[in-house]
Amino acid sequence: MKKAVYLLAGASLLHALPALAQSAPTQTAPVVTAKPQAENANQEVFSTGVAKGRDRLDSATSTSALRGSEAEKLGPRPLADILRTMPGLRVESGIGEGNANYTVRGLPLAAGGSKYMQIQEDGLPVIEFGDFFNFGADVFSRADFNLAQIESIRGGSASTFASDSPGGLINLISKTGETQGGSIQFTKGLDYGENRFDADYGGKLSDSLRFHVGGFYRWGEGPRNIGFTGYKGGQIRANITKQFSNGYIRVHAKYLDDRSPTFAPYFFKLTGTDSNPTIANLPGFDIRKDSVLSPYIGPVVTLDGENKLQKFPLKYGMHPVSKSVGLEAQFEVGGFTLTDRARYSANKGDFLRVFPNTADTVTAFAASQAGAGAVARYASGPNAGQLVPTNANGNGLLALFYMAETRARSLDNFTNDFRATRVWRLGEGNLTVTAGLYKAIQTLKSEWLHSAFDADVAGDAQTAMVNITSATGVPQTVDGYYAYGRGRTSKFRRIFDVKYNITAPYASVNYHVGKVAIGGSLRYDSGRVRGQLFGADLEGGRVGLVTQDMNGDGVITAPERSVAYLPLTQPAPVNYNYGYLSYSAGVNYRIAEQLSAFARYSRGGRANADKILFTPIVSTTDGSVADSKDKYDEVRQLEGGFKFRTSNATLNGTAFLAHADDHNVLNGSANRTFRSYRAYGLELEGSYRTGPFSVTAGATYTKAKITEDKLDPTLTGKEPRHQPAWTLQATPQYETELFTVGANVVTITSSYAQDSNLLKMPGFTVVNAFVQFRPVERVQLMVNAYNLFDKIGFFEISQSTVPANGIGSGRAINGRTVSAALRYDF
Repeated sequence: MKKAVYLLAGASLLHALPALAQSAPTQTAPVVTAKPQAENANQEVFSTGVAKGRDRLDSATSTSALRGSEAEKLGPRPLADILRTMPGLRVESGIGEGNANYTVRGLPLAAGGSKYMQIQEDGLPVIEFGDFFNFGADVFSRADFNLAQIESIRGGSASTFASDSPGGLINLISKTGETQGGSIQFTKGLDYGENRFDADYGGKLSDSLRFHVGGFYRWGEGPRNIGFTGYKGGQIRANITKQFSNGYIRVHAKYLDDRSPTFAPYFFKLTGTDSNPTIANLPGFDIRKDSVLSPYIGPVVTLDGENKLQKFPLKYGMHPVSKSVGLEAQFEVGGFTLTDRARYSANKGDFLRVFPNTADTVTAFAASQAGAGAVARYASGPNAGQLVPTNANGNGLLALFYMAETRARSLDNFTNDFRATRVWRLGEGNLTVTAGLYKAIQTLKSEWLHSAFDADVAGDAQTAMVNITSATGVPQTVDGYYAYGRGRTSKFRRIFDVKYNITAPYASVNYHVGKVAIGGSLRYDSGRVRGQLFGADLEGGRVGLVTQDMNGDGVITAPERSVAYLPLTQPAPVNYNYGYLSYSAGVNYRIAEQLSAFARYSRGGRANADKILFTPIVSTTDGSVADSKDKYDEVRQLEGGFKFRTSNATLNGTAFLAHADDHNVLNGSANRTFRSYRAYGLELEGSYRTGPFSVTAGATYTKAKITEDKLDPTLTGKEPRHQPAWTLQATPQYETELFTVGANVVTITSSYAQDSNLLKMPGFTVVNAFVQFRPVERVQLMVNAYNLFDKIGFFEISQSTVPANGIGSGRAINGRTVSAALRYDF
C-alpha cells in the first residue's frame, strides 16, 4: 500500500510540474532538454554523482565514460565483462551472466555483487543493496542496444548523491530517441552454442514527443559445455519523452525474463609451491570450457520454504524476472531546476548453482563415505548401473557437490529522488546550491534450499551422478544424492522476510569563480529495518533435521535420515533502525584550458543489509542491533589528481588513500568478517586519436591491507584476497569507412587466493578481438573473439595452499569463443 502511495505522489508531482512551468517566468528560463546521448567517450559534460552536469575539467571527481557503441564492439557480453574495460573498477566474473563481484580502490570484495559501488539505470539503483546473496544488482540488468553510455565515478561525491555508494557509482544511461532510426542484429556463436537477436528504434512522434524502444532475445547452450539449452530469454525496454519549452517528462518501462546457467569453482590440477603454483587442466576436464552441469545431473531434490517436497531442474540456473515502470521529469521553475526520478520494480527469480565440496580418487572417495571396500556405481547417464572405473574420464576422480537453489520471492523496490538546484550570480562567480530528498523501499523475501550429490569429474557435458554402497551392500546414497541439505546438516537452510525503508535528505554547494571551483555536499541516510528470519542455523540453534522418504520407495536410507527442514514455527525477529552521515568536499583548479587539478575528501557509509542477518549481530530475541557501528560500514577517501585534454588526446590521473570497514559473510558460509582495511594507489586513464587509429587505455595500481581483523587477529596486516597490484586495460583500434579492427586487452597481475597470504593466484591477460566490415551502407558484419588466445585465468581459487593431492578448485575465465553478427541500421 505504501509503495502505491509513494508512486502516486511521485506521479502527482510530475503531473503538476508542467502546470507550474506555465506559471513561471519564461523570459529568462533557459530551455531544458533531456540528457543528450553521448557523442564521445570523453564527453565534456558529466552528470552522474554531481548536482548539475558540468565539464569534467571543472569537476573535482574521478570519472570515466564508455559509449554504448564502443561496448557493442565487444559483442554480446555480460555487464561484468564490459565494466572490466573501464579504468579503476575491479571486476571478478566467470560465474555467468550476473552476480559478479565489483569493487574499487582496494575496498574489500563482498560475497557476490557490489557492496560499495551502486549500479544504477538512468540515475536510480537497480536494487538498493547491490550485494544481496546470490542476487547482485547485475542479475537484474542487461547491456543491449538500449545503452547509450556508461558513466562511472570513483569516490568523489558519489556517497552524497546516492545512498549506499561510498566507493562510487556505475550508471547505465539509456537512449531516449534524440537520434531518429534504429538497428537490428543477429549474432551466432561460431564455436559455441548461442543465438541472439538485438533490435532498437527511436525517434520523433511529433515536434515535442519522442520515444525509444529496444531489447534482445537469445537461446542456446552458452560458452561452456552443459548439454542443454542454458540461455533462454531476453529483455525489452521502452521510454517516451514529452518536451516542453522549459523541461520534459519521461515515462519508461522494462521487462526482463532471462535464464542463463551459473558456473561455480571447478576442479583443476594444482601443484608446485604456494609462491609459484603450477596450474593445468585435469585429464578429461578443461577448466576453460567444461562445467559439471550436464543432462545427467539434478534436479535439486529438497524440502522447499513450506517444507514440501520439491524438485528444481538444473536448467533454472540464474533466472531473474523484473518488471519496472518509472517517471522522470525536469523543469525550470522560477529560476530553480526541479528534477524528479521515480521507479517501481517488481523483481523475483531463481539462482541455482552446483559447486564442489571434496574430491578424491574413486577408491578413496568411496571409502570416505562407506568404509573400506566401498563400491561406486553410476546412478545416471549412459553408464547407469555400471561400476565406476578407477581411471574414470582419465582423471579417476569422484566428488561431492552441493546444489543450492536460492528462490527470491520478492526483491521489489521503489525509489524516488527529488532535487532542486539553483544557480546564483555571486560576485565574479556562480554559486550552485542543490537540495534533495531520496526515498527507497526494498524488500527481501528469499529462500535458501540445498541438496548434495556424488558425481564423477567429466567434461563435455558428461558429468554423471554416482551411488556409493558399503562392502556389505548398505547404500550411502539415493539415486546419487548424498544428502537432502548442505551435507547431512541443516546449515544455511533459511528464509529471509525483511523490508528496508530508507529516507535520505541531501544538499550541496558549489562556487565557481574564474579558474577555481570549490564545493561540498552532505547526506544523511536513515533506515528502518523490519521483518523475520527462519533457519536452523540461527544464533542459539534450532533443530533442523527430520527423517523422510524422499524418493517414495518405502525404504529409509542414510540420506533420508537427515533431511533438512525449516522451523517455520520459530521465527526470529528483525527490528532495528540505523542512521549515518556522509559528506564530501573538493576543490578544482583549471590551470589552463586543457589542464586542471583537483583534490577531494569524502566520508560515506553503506548500510549492512543481509550480510549481518543470521549472525550474532542481530538479536534472535527482539531483532535489535546493540552496537550502531554494526549497522553500517564507513568508507573514508582522500584523493587528488589532474585532467588533461586536447582535441585528440586525454590523460587523467588520480592518487587515492582509502579506509574502509567491512561486515560480511563470505559466500554464505560461516566465515564471517569484521574488519578494517586501508588501501592506496593510483588510477590512470587516457586516449589518443590520429587519423583512423585510436587507443583508450587505463591502469590502476593498488596496495591494500587488513588493518584490523576482530574475529581472526592473525589476519591483521595481511593483504586482502584477490587484490592485484595492477589492473591494466587498453583498446587500440583502426577505423575506416569500410572496416574497423581492434582489440580490448585486460591484464590482471597476481594476488593471494585467500587472506592467509600463502597461495599466490597467478595473473593473466585476456585479449578480446573484433572486426567490423561495412560492405554497403547500413549493413555491417562483425566477428568477435573473446579470449582470443584461449588463456587460463582465475578470479578465485578455493584453496589457501597447494593441496597434497594436487587437486584444486577455482572459478576460471571462459575459454575462447568466437561469434559472428550481421547488423542492419535503418
